[in-house]
Amino acid sequence: LSWTTFATGDSYAGNAFSTRTSILDLRTGYLVKNMEQIPLTLAGRRHHAPDVNYWGVSFAADDNRFHATVSTGGRTHLVEGDLRAWSARALRENVECPSLSPDGTRLAFKKRVSDGPREPWRLYVYDLRTGREHPTAERRGIDDQALWTDAGTLAYGQGGGVWTVPADGTGAPRLLAAGASSPAVPGPAPSGPPE
Repeated sequence: LSWTTFATGDSYAGNAFSTRTSILDLRTGYLVKNMEQIPLTLAGRRHHAPDVNYWGVSFAADDNRFHATVSTGGRTHLVEGDLRAWSARALRENVECPSLSPDGTRLAFKKRVSDGPREPWRLYVYDLRTGREHPTAERRGIDDQALWTDAGTLAYGQGGGVWTVPADGTGAPRLLAAGASSPAVPGPAPSGPPE
């Protein structure tokens, strides 16, 4: 599993933010305290910079491959990482909070479509095989990491509710739960006797 916290005191810049994203292997207890330790390849070269921040981690079914957002140099990038190889490489720019589809072939993400403060992000889906992306039918600004509820549906928080929309760009947003935010699906119940 992975989590991100916001950090202060990394810079004198007032308008920048800094994160710490950690990974915990639930089987072994191995903890990566800060993903910034993972070597990053950007534009085909090893990238070193003090402003590298990871967040929005989404693991593949093998628990080794992951996708995440990396911010550096004022830009965000979609990265694909490999924990066993201890490496990450940037795939494309302007991607935040990726969420891998259940079949591992597509990523939902938020994409900056405006520099203004009002609704700067739209929800997109990216096909990892073809490299093509398309917006969903959700036209409002989405500042959330979408969740795949099944192979064809995304859920996300917006305006004090959780909404769903088809991932293929068709249909229309539908309110799933009012008074809710940032959906999550619980994993399977632990096996064995209760403690």
